[in-house]
Amino acid sequence: MAKVHPQASVSDPCSMGSAGRETFTIWMKSLVCHTNGCTVFDSEGEIVYRVENYDSKGSSEVHLMDLRGKVLFTILKKKLQLFGCWNGHRGNFTGTKKEKPCFQVKKYWRIPRRDLAYQVTMGLNKYWIVSLGRNKQGFKIVNIAGDIVAEVKQKQLSSGVVLGDDVLTLEVEPYIDHSLIVALVTVYGLINRRL
Repeated sequence: MAKVHPQASVSDPCSMGSAGRETFTIWMKSLVCHTNGCTVFDSEGEIVYRVENYDSKGSSEVHLMDLRGKVLFTILKKKLQLFGCWNGHRGNFTGTKKEKPCFQVKKYWRIPRRDLAYQVTMGLNKYWIVSLGRNKQGFKIVNIAGDIVAEVKQKQLSSGVVLGDDVLTLEVEPYIDHSLIVALVTVYGLINRRL
């Protein structure tokens, strides 16, 4: 079962970004019974990503996979970090070799703004994950200039009906690596004990 509704075409789950804004639906449930995780659908209803966490919620290691089970990111929580720190490695990282992570997420208290945010470091690039008000489900990912790269909010149908708090909409701006954004959404879910 790879589709929510029948379509003739199959989308590319490992898209490195497109020329237009992309919208995804995130269902904060696993497709595997008795596990924690989430499933990500594209705008055509195709499953494109999944996260399976076979341990307890808030596990220190999870894997972001495509539909076929290929590990795209291994996400690890660094131990003994006071404010929390997560490292994301491309592929199935075993931790046996000294390899720098693709990204790192750290929790920060931004004093001038009096809010909690998460700094994302990818080499020389920096991004922020910022909560949208008191709603822990809604958040945006912004670049250092403050431009929105991606935004997550509770899913609302075109008829105005708001779905449950376990169904979210992810909007990703053009030319952004979708799998990377889903990995960052996964970290946010781990931090807030949703996965």
